[in-house]
Amino acid sequence: MALHPHTPYIHLMFSDLYNTDILSLSATLENAALPNPDGTARKVSKLCGSWLEIDLNVEDGVVSDCALRVQACALGQASAAILKESIIGSTLAELKTARDGLQALLKAGGEPPTGRFAKLALLSGVAAYPARHTSTLLAFEAAVAAFEAALDR
Repeated sequence: MALHPHTPYIHLMFSDLYNTDILSLSATLENAALPNPDGTARKVSKLCGSWLEIDLNVEDGVVSDCALRVQACALGQASAAILKESIIGSTLAELKTARDGLQALLKAGGEPPTGRFAKLALLSGVAAYPARHTSTLLAFEAAVAAFEAALDR
């Protein structure tokens, strides 16, 4: 039985993008909402329809609580899980640095972010798949927007 000519590509894509670490991270998310958030944001990928909503509470310039609602592919979910597990105690500057670092990693061949969000290195393989960039960035773009909304409140 002959293999379809695109089978190696599909296998490569699956193993690069949807590895055990990514799938494990995506399985950790639970949709939730905060009762009275200081800031909320929703981001949507027009390309694939993935979306993410985030609620944040901010005290003394750092995130004190976070809740997410996510409907995204495993990559968007994994990125959101990385954010969720490390966001408590983050400043706006740290969130912007992580967002900008992830964007540089995906779009410009940059190095993965370090520090609090170093686990984003697990998403390095997404750089080769531009159609997946937007959903992978949703969580960090929404987190920055929600923190800014909390400050404006």
